[in-house]
Amino acid sequence: MDRPGVTWGIFDALAPFQVEVLDVEQVVLRGRLVLGVLITAPRDESRVRRVVSEVASALGMDVEISSGTGDNSPRRLGRSHVTVLGHPLRPAAMSAIAGRIADSGANIDRIVRIARYPVTAIELDISGADPDVLGALLATEAAAQQVDIAVQRAGLHRRAKRLVVLDVDSTLIQGEVIEMIAAHAGCLAEVASVTDAAMRGELDFAASLRSRVALLAGVDASVLDVVRKQVVLTPGARTLVRTLKRLGYQVGLVSGGFTQVVAPIAEELGIDYFAANELAIASGKLTGTVVGPIVDRAYKAEALRRFAQSAGVPLSQTIAIGDGANDLDMLAVAGLGVAFNAKPVVRKAADTAVNVPYLDAILYLLGITREEVEAADILES
Repeated sequence: MDRPGVTWGIFDALAPFQVEVLDVEQVVLRGRLVLGVLITAPRDESRVRRVVSEVASALGMDVEISSGTGDNSPRRLGRSHVTVLGHPLRPAAMSAIAGRIADSGANIDRIVRIARYPVTAIELDISGADPDVLGALLATEAAAQQVDIAVQRAGLHRRAKRLVVLDVDSTLIQGEVIEMIAAHAGCLAEVASVTDAAMRGELDFAASLRSRVALLAGVDASVLDVVRKQVVLTPGARTLVRTLKRLGYQVGLVSGGFTQVVAPIAEELGIDYFAANELAIASGKLTGTVVGPIVDRAYKAEALRRFAQSAGVPLSQTIAIGDGANDLDMLAVAGLGVAFNAKPVVRKAADTAVNVPYLDAILYLLGITREEVEAADILES
């Protein structure tokens, strides 16, 4: 069992010998420690074996010592981080994923748990396979096993300062703002039907928005205050934004919704950039039109580019998160496009998909652990 002093004891036993430490791996799983140490060949191997065995016995540990010409060369090229999210995560899923990786000729170099709740998140370091090929292979397995799998090319860019841009309706918040307004106008069913078709990519977004907004003509503008109070953030949204800001990330919102609702959310969360449509108001009533250009697919992608330029962040180090067809161009432009509980057309096009109902699960794709998030919250509480 793991306890303070175990690692020290092993290295203290090796200290008198003229050897070099070439590699160390240590894992603690449910209180049980597994420690692997690779050293250069000692002059007196039998003595090293005896001393290490005695120390291990005193520590209550089992020890296995082997010698030979082990491979200490660098890991093979084609390195990837594979993040698996399960709710729950079952052995059959891990078996299938490991099998697919083996079939590709790749090797699993390391496995570590990123989170244990509200979802189980496991990260695997993989070498020996092209990340794009591996991603396509594991996407099929993700669907079959009903888990989320993200494959990202390993490298410094993953740890670089980034910009994260989110869609708002049904991503940052639950539900669609225009439908909430429509409920007060008595045309919810008609608006919801058009919204759903637009998000599936079956209708031109700009035309569909104009037709839906037209149905809101005459609604008292005070309804917007009511809707603002009714907005519910997606579980994990505050944690996601708070954690990203602590790490120096900049965060943007791009919405096919309306500034009258998005602006207060952006201010509350400390968002750096946002873009949304603006409802026209005259004499205290909605006119049934919007002011200025409509935030459609092309506009969202351009907004991402504009935010990135202002933030001084290359597009390769940006992340876009969305759920509907209106987000497709933005997801394609970003360095990492994430489909969050998205329509099938979006899941198919995005770099990766997250289908659990917790927005902060995005953090696990960045290698940020649940323990790190909670520790930061405690420090600042």
